[in-house]
Amino acid sequence: MRDRKISTPSTPGTLALATALDQSQPLARLLQRLSESQARFEAVQAQLPAALRAAVRPGPLDEAGWTLLVSSGAAAAKLRQLLPSLETALQAGGFTPLPIRVRVRSG
Repeated sequence: MRDRKISTPSTPGTLALATALDQSQPLARLLQRLSESQARFEAVQAQLPAALRAAVRPGPLDEAGWTLLVSSGAAAAKLRQLLPSLETALQAGGFTPLPIRVRVRSG
């Protein structure tokens, strides 16, 4: 885990966020998944055309796959064309092979 600055909670009987994260298995697993999703995204960014990079964000990672979130249907269509090169980049980076899902984010 990263070095965290542990602060004393302001309300008696409550835990500091860092302490709660360290003591909770579900929260620790969530942090691990978020970190791996970001690491996967960093591994594939070089494969994305410059015009597409701003439209793509890392999304959820679970046992069934990894999701990339895009801002539009057009960006999703282009990203789907690039999936083979993204999967190759992830494999070269030593990541466990998982299906990549592409979802248009709302809002």
